Amino acid sequence: MNIPSSKLPTIAIIGGGFAGMNLAKKLIKLQKFQVVLIDKRNYHTFQPLLYQVSTSSLEADSIAYPLRKVITKKKNAFFRLADVTSIDAEHHTIFSDIGELVYDYLVIATGSKTNFFGNESVEENSMWMKTIPQALNIRSLILENLEQAAITQDKKARKRLLNFVIAGAGPTGVELSGAIAEVRNNIIPRDYPDVDISEMRIHLLEGLDRVLPPMSEKASEKAEKFLKNLGVEVHLNTMVKDYDGQLVKTNTELDFETETFIWSAGVTGSPVKGLNASAIVDKANRYQVNVFNQIEGYENIFAIGDIALMQSENYPKGHPMVAQPAIQQGKHLAKNLERILKKQQLEPFNYFDKGTMATIGRNKAVVDLNKSTFGGFFAWFIWMFVHLWFLVGFRNRIITFFNWTYNYINFDRASRLIIRPFKLHKVKLEDKE
Repeated sequence: MNIPSSKLPTIAIIGGGFAGMNLAKKLIKLQKFQVVLIDKRNYHTFQPLLYQVSTSSLEADSIAYPLRKVITKKKNAFFRLADVTSIDAEHHTIFSDIGELVYDYLVIATGSKTNFFGNESVEENSMWMKTIPQALNIRSLILENLEQAAITQDKKARKRLLNFVIAGAGPTGVELSGAIAEVRNNIIPRDYPDVDISEMRIHLLEGLDRVLPPMSEKASEKAEKFLKNLGVEVHLNTMVKDYDGQLVKTNTELDFETETFIWSAGVTGSPVKGLNASAIVDKANRYQVNVFNQIEGYENIFAIGDIALMQSENYPKGHPMVAQPAIQQGKHLAKNLERILKKQQLEPFNYFDKGTMATIGRNKAVVDLNKSTFGGFFAWFIWMFVHLWFLVGFRNRIITFFNWTYNYINFDRASRLIIRPFKLHKVKLEDKE
């Protein structure tokens, strides 16, 4: 990897998401390690706002941050654009498509990937949204289907083109369906006067008995009410069994003909090959870690963020796979690595829950904060402030704030661009997670 030798201990960080990037920032400031940050993309993605890229509210570069900016002009800090293929723990070596690297300490922060629960037809034919290219694919598909609906004379074909089905009513599914509903209500009447918006339907499917299962029941009730007011059709206790590219089959009597089926029903860990099988929790596909984020069976290998499963009394299934645990673990591990150098006792990680939130649309959001639940404009304002605060980079905050202000005043979405025509099998095979 062309990393110079150093008298300082080498820490390799695999993954530039919330966990890896926050860890790298803290370690670089200490100037006590040689830090090598590795990612298969050269940018950090602010995943909570991917749905806004897919629905034309934001351009992709407003939620992306160059990882090399994290290490620019910093001594003993390096970024490498690489796909790590395996780990040799015995020889403290990682292997990648650009070469190998010997480390003193290894931190795995590879995050999560879409979970299809073994359903191959859904994986092959549905859309999913974990990366910026995938969000852009969804944006192109939505706009292309609207263009086709405006010219087709085939009623059945038009019905499929104007039928939008989202599986999974977690925060991503709720936010995405609400955003598509706002496109239908505010954009299509102006951009596509020859499309009858009464023919456009948005279906949100959830296998459990309420939307937003991770949040409080009160938040779920408010969110479902907001969705229905926007015209989203919510189908609870409905699980997807198959999708062939045109027909979604479920466990109920309901089937949906659609050209746009988006899968947001779950995620799973994204581990790297090479560590003992006992270190990975099978169902979650995440590394089992102790309270210091050390992977089970290894003293000098750590996991943080979505890929780490740290069980406790309060979190028997591990911490939620969202940004805050990743950010906090990254910062905490930096302190513990410094303690290792000083031969001090490590401190256990304690997660501080700052609340859970989801936005459904303009002036519509829900927030669970401690034991309180907020809904409506106030919750929407909190959601907007928090997401602006945690966006990486001053430029991204300014651009996003400007876009949100413009959208709010004009009921508009400025990024309605088909940059690259979307072809399902050609594009998706090139962009597998």
